[in-house]
Amino acid sequence: MSQQTPPVGATPPAPERTEGWVTGGVVFAGVLMLCGGVLAVLQGIAAIVEDGWYVRLGDYVYRVSLTGWGWIHLIIGALVAVTGAGVLKGAEWARLTGILLVSLSLITQFLFLPYAPIWSVVVIALDIFIIWALAAYRSPRRAL
Repeated sequence: MSQQTPPVGATPPAPERTEGWVTGGVVFAGVLMLCGGVLAVLQGIAAIVEDGWYVRLGDYVYRVSLTGWGWIHLIIGALVAVTGAGVLKGAEWARLTGILLVSLSLITQFLFLPYAPIWSVVVIALDIFIIWALAAYRSPRRAL
């Protein structure tokens, strides 16, 4: 087996550089989207079926009926879960769609804060990580 030497002055091709921790972050983000989406669906069902599950508030600027919040969480949760499955499969469309849907989830959790403050803060923190992981990842097939 003989090794060929590159011609004098030739630049060797740069090795493909993929950040392992960012790639792992995208996989983790996909899992979080899948699990978080399912939990949001369950949160939505709880708000639709059992109004007494959440504390009723007095005056609140962004007040929506609990049934309305239930449908919002149910729809966004289902979309986030499906997109999370797409992220795990490596679908190109899923990253941008995931950033959009998780941003929407973050906003709705902020508006839902008075109803479930601790849970909303946890979900907001996870949503921020998911947005970062999806935005930081660069596909090796599509280098910029």
